[in-house]
Amino acid sequence: MRHRSASLLASLVLVASTGACDAGTGGGDRERPGAGPAAAAPTVPPTPSERLGLGVGWGPDRAELDRAARMVGRMALADLAGQVIVADWRGTAAPVRMVRDLHLGGVIAFSSNVASAEQVAAVNATLARQVRRRWPLFIGVDQEGGVVERLRGAATRFPAFMSTGAAADPALTRRAYAAGAGELRRLGFTVDFAPDADVTSGPDDPTIGSRSASSRPADAAEQVVAAARGFAAAGVLPVVKHFPGHGSVPADSHLTLPVQDGSLRRLEATDLVPFRSAVEAGLPAVMVGHIDVRAVDPRVPSSLSRKVTTGLLREELGFGGLVVTDSLEMAGVTRGRDPRRTAVQAMRAGADVLLMPPSPAVARSALVRAVRSGALPRRRLEQAAARQVALLSHLAAVEAAPGGSAAEASRALSAAAVTVTDGSCSGRLVGDAVHPYGDPAAVAAFVPAAQRVGLTVLLRRSPPADLAEARPRPERRAKERRRAFERRLAAWRRAEAARARRLDAWSEREEARLAAGTRIGFTGFRNAPVDGTVAVATDTPWVLGRVTAPTRIATYGDTPAAMDVLVEVLSGSRRAPGRLPVEVPGVARAGC
Repeated sequence: MRHRSASLLASLVLVASTGACDAGTGGGDRERPGAGPAAAAPTVPPTPSERLGLGVGWGPDRAELDRAARMVGRMALADLAGQVIVADWRGTAAPVRMVRDLHLGGVIAFSSNVASAEQVAAVNATLARQVRRRWPLFIGVDQEGGVVERLRGAATRFPAFMSTGAAADPALTRRAYAAGAGELRRLGFTVDFAPDADVTSGPDDPTIGSRSASSRPADAAEQVVAAARGFAAAGVLPVVKHFPGHGSVPADSHLTLPVQDGSLRRLEATDLVPFRSAVEAGLPAVMVGHIDVRAVDPRVPSSLSRKVTTGLLREELGFGGLVVTDSLEMAGVTRGRDPRRTAVQAMRAGADVLLMPPSPAVARSALVRAVRSGALPRRRLEQAAARQVALLSHLAAVEAAPGGSAAEASRALSAAAVTVTDGSCSGRLVGDAVHPYGDPAAVAAFVPAAQRVGLTVLLRRSPPADLAEARPRPERRAKERRRAFERRLAAWRRAEAARARRLDAWSEREEARLAAGTRIGFTGFRNAPVDGTVAVATDTPWVLGRVTAPTRIATYGDTPAAMDVLVEVLSGSRRAPGRLPVEVPGVARAGC
């Protein structure tokens, strides 16, 4: 491991020394022409894609890359700059004019853009029909399953990705995600920003949690590769995220720039393991997150860092595929930065797709100006656009294998994942009452499934509004002195810290109130059963270590299928084959 860290450090030093003068290569040039001795002139002229430094092994073959290179080489500069941008939009109508006028590579849909399956399919079909291109549009969505689902009501709901780690069956994972991706393709999507290759660090991970397959790097890697292969088999581009790993940083990049202070040796042994496996498996696309990796490029978001994107991902890991930034609207990359410079810096770092710049028109203009001024080589834009065009064309030609029913796949995954950590491994697990823990939405989904089979559900009360709702962060007023604003900001922080302490205290009292009636077992009189409750975690399982119920179960999701399976386990009509994919101190075992 010491040798690998030294090798990685040497690679990063080399990237830093080349700096901006090599920004046109974009890294990942495993077939870079002319790399040998000067006397060994090539006998065959390089092809168009070889001249751009594009290698194979991540999807498109050389012929597909060459066709893409020729097409983007003929683009006007403004169109080329638009092609590397993928934007969000408002409303539920197809944003044809925006995509066409700016020559965008494509768009990403969110919940606010989705009204129904029919509506979203019509939007995507309209875009494909009215935006004339010789290659597919980049039509993406964040549809991970679990807590990140943008198509609720329009597509089958899947449990959290942690379900795959609990089920520990890569073949099932591949089948399940192929079925889900088949449904996305029928809706007109060409890209899904999933799966998460992050290795969760546990309860201190505020962003990823159940979005991660496991806290064990090798297990997470196995499930990421299986899920991504399922997506690709259905002709949908999987984007593995969030390089170089978001599961071990104690902050959310939507709100701030998280700091990764682990050593290179630790990153090699944990966070980078699933990404290395993804590269070795030939997966086609990686999203780079907004993370300050102190051991590589201090105080620079990974998405803007050449040392991380080119040095670590492309040169050290050998990735030659499509690099997508995380959303450029997030605070981790917007705070204190000019969005025009951010767009150019991300491209110079080695990104191929700029996702959700605050203004796609401004980002496009900034790229055009950077090329005209010499700050960004046109070749870098051609390289990025060629990767995107070749990959989308390659996947569009995939003849999707029958993926089966997405609903059946979702249920099968939940059934394989449900985990009993304490209590009997067979037979009826509950008398007549159960206490579900977890996210309020998950608990709300469990209630009707339990009540259908006659179970009483003990519910946790909601905290008072003055404790649950954070006050907005103060903004600096016009002409306000800096010291005055800082005093107001400090007061707000003190008030919020006090509110958080009061909320924690309230929550502890509420848990104690419920725990007082949760004993399940037998009385000393003729083994008569005592009705009580079962603790059920309906998202991440860490809460199970903090409750006292003798029967504890993890389900990793609040989908109707997951809740039905859970009730079958509680009533004794189904066994629970899952095992905890994370460490949960305080439980008796990993599973049955």
